[in-house]
Amino acid sequence: MLTLLRRTVLRHTRVKQSWPLNARAWHAVLAGLVLIGWASIATVGWGQEHGPIDFNRQIRPLLSENCFYCHGQDANHRAADLRLDVAEEALEAGAIVPGDADQSELIARIFSDDPATQMPPPDSNRRLSDEQKQLIRRWIAQGANYDVHWAYLPPQRGELPTVDQDRWGEHPIDRWVAARAAAEGLTLSPPAPRETLIKRLHADLIGLPPTPAEVEAFVRDEEPLAYERLVDRLLASPHFGQRLALPWLDAARYADSNGFQQDGDTWQWIWRDWVVRALNDDMPFDQFSIWQLAGDLLPSATDEQKIASAFNRNHLLNGEGGAIAEEQRFVVLFDRIDTTSTNWLGLTVACAQCHDHKYDPITMQDYYSLMDAFNRVDEQGVPRYFSSRIRVDTPYLELPSEENQLRIADYETKINEARARVELATSAAFAGWREGFLAHPVRDGNDQWPEEMELLLLIPRADRSSEQQQQLDGLLRQWFDQQVIGSLKGQLPAFADLDRWQNELNHYRNDQIPRVMIMSDARPRSTHILDRGQYLVPLDPVTFRTPGFLPPLPDDFPRDRLGFAQWLFLPEHPLTARVQVNRLWQHFFGTGLVITPEDFGVQSEYPVHKELLDWLAVEFRESGWRLKHLIRLLVTSETYRQSSVVSAEALERDPRNAYLTRMSRFRMPSMVLRDWALATSGLLERKMGGAPVYPYQPDAVWESLAITKERDFTYPASSGADLYRQSLYTFWRRTVGPANMFDTADRQACRVGVSRTSTPLHALTMLNDATWVEAARQLAHLARREHPQDPEQQLRWAFRQVVCREATDAEVQLLMRALEKQSQHYESEPTAAQQWLAVGASAVEATDAPTAWAALGNVCLAIYNLDEAMTRQ
Repeated sequence: MLTLLRRTVLRHTRVKQSWPLNARAWHAVLAGLVLIGWASIATVGWGQEHGPIDFNRQIRPLLSENCFYCHGQDANHRAADLRLDVAEEALEAGAIVPGDADQSELIARIFSDDPATQMPPPDSNRRLSDEQKQLIRRWIAQGANYDVHWAYLPPQRGELPTVDQDRWGEHPIDRWVAARAAAEGLTLSPPAPRETLIKRLHADLIGLPPTPAEVEAFVRDEEPLAYERLVDRLLASPHFGQRLALPWLDAARYADSNGFQQDGDTWQWIWRDWVVRALNDDMPFDQFSIWQLAGDLLPSATDEQKIASAFNRNHLLNGEGGAIAEEQRFVVLFDRIDTTSTNWLGLTVACAQCHDHKYDPITMQDYYSLMDAFNRVDEQGVPRYFSSRIRVDTPYLELPSEENQLRIADYETKINEARARVELATSAAFAGWREGFLAHPVRDGNDQWPEEMELLLLIPRADRSSEQQQQLDGLLRQWFDQQVIGSLKGQLPAFADLDRWQNELNHYRNDQIPRVMIMSDARPRSTHILDRGQYLVPLDPVTFRTPGFLPPLPDDFPRDRLGFAQWLFLPEHPLTARVQVNRLWQHFFGTGLVITPEDFGVQSEYPVHKELLDWLAVEFRESGWRLKHLIRLLVTSETYRQSSVVSAEALERDPRNAYLTRMSRFRMPSMVLRDWALATSGLLERKMGGAPVYPYQPDAVWESLAITKERDFTYPASSGADLYRQSLYTFWRRTVGPANMFDTADRQACRVGVSRTSTPLHALTMLNDATWVEAARQLAHLARREHPQDPEQQLRWAFRQVVCREATDAEVQLLMRALEKQSQHYESEPTAAQQWLAVGASAVEATDAPTAWAALGNVCLAIYNLDEAMTRQ
């Protein structure tokens, strides 16, 4: 009862902040709530044969799905002026009578057979099942208790449950999982084999395979903390930041170009490198976030902090001819709000751009008041032309590298030398022109000599004083430089040299000096609510404030992006910690504890393990927002170490693995699969950071963009080691993403969910793309070098490299049969063997057995395509 009172009052004080309550009003509210509460208590036993009903878990999803669209927050779309999302209004309207379902209009409507009165209306395409109707009836009979949506209340660290099983009784995550599994009558899975565990950790933490030696050492390590030492080693690896950056880049809609027809290239990879460094340094997540949202607003902001703020400049930029700059600026603003709210609030707020949210308590006032903090950037909305390749918008941070500075110094030296030659040539030309002019001072056409010069010329040469002659020479040189030299430049090669070097320097500066787009509040603007999001129809002005249903912004916080970023990490904030914990859980377990990572609102599914989510959220916050601490906690749990093998009974009872009684099993991301192939074949270039590279892509992959002669869209394929750099560094064109990286975000908008599909295109890519074919060829080469005369050992060696375990005898027999078939094929088609071995740019050593090499290479390609090889088990 007290909880109900506290939460209801809390809702009023947050959502209706404009509601002034004096002491008498508070007493009236509390008295009314007490009456409702006692009515609830008096009827708690009536009609609740199946126990008390949880509003958030059982009723809110039904009302949200079937009722709130017309009877919710959005006043412009509300039917019959009835709200069912706010208890007081539903009760006042008589739609709900606590404790008396038969007198509740809601019950009459949902049980009605008359299409004129039935709810939901027959034409709404929404239906309540008989069981759902009875559930709502029982809820009203039990008192119709409303509650604040669980995600809008601060997480609480609940008391860890007690479990009987020794293996599951030590780790806090395991205690929550084991207790829930026991309550459901489900059996937890045994630990996965050590070969599986080391592969799992490598895939999740660094995205690169363990070597066979590392696998064997871990399998044989009998120390009690061997697993924990492995985790710590991987967390300390520089590849950790590269692996964990991948989902963050998707969420930040990072790409290396602007999109649209021009699709100009940018320098945002500087921000990408900052992200990797920050993750490797275990920068606390609050600092990681504040720098990205408002690093430029920190006192005496450093270049690093300004670079971090590029997070919110990773958006599309439309430079097409018909693009209206101000309209595009608002498109960018809307994207910025959506991206920020998705990443830190886990809410879909785009609805409120045009109308109050139909489900969540987000109003247009909330939306545009939040946008005011982001509406101060000195940006144009369209990119500025720097070169046919580079187009970025202000503001930006210029960051010339050491190589840039050396090249510029070299150009400036050449320019100074050319300028000296020009001066000599000009002086010589002037001397000749002067003599001729003084001998015959003839006016050319409409030339108007300066009066002073004309007066001096009227004095005979012999009668001029030295001062007059010196003055005249100065005037003549000035006249020569302004009126004569231009016609002589084409005859003086020194001028052409100077122009060439100056043009080359200007082009080099524009095309090669990195300019990362960053945030800045240098241009405050007046922000208005926009009529249905139309930038040309401003309505009421607004100033920055945080959404009214969430904790208020403290008085001493700045009213800008920095204040907003700091507000996200208030101890009482209900969303930030939960959202990030959920995203990390999704990374390591395949699916988040909240299965919609982008939406924690009332339309989201109530989490099965809410108590675990809240415990982890508080732990994350109280640990100082340390990502590596939280990750270590996740991966050292027995829950994470479970086998992914599933029994028929478990699959039938828990097909989604909602109760975490086994480990998830899914195909590794395509970027990791590519890196896995490069690493196991010895081709991988492990260089960190730097400009993006251009590995293998299909011929003319960008040809569809070359519809004008404005720029050359020929794919600039890399060479040498750059062909084999990790996928993180592949150039990402927004209009045409890398063709061999499937199931990735398109990087045009924020994406925090994971897409996993299975189509023939994926198989065709991994069987035919030059990356995998070349890797298979090199893997076969290494296997032949390790075991020159033993095909069976070659296959065992290659299998162990890729799959991270020993092949069974039965598997080796299958591989040997495949090798025999491939050998027969290439012996009959020796030219095909040579063609297959020629795929890729890496050197092919001379061999007297090309058919044997090609045959083994094709079997290695099949190993790369094994389900187990592609799967993080």
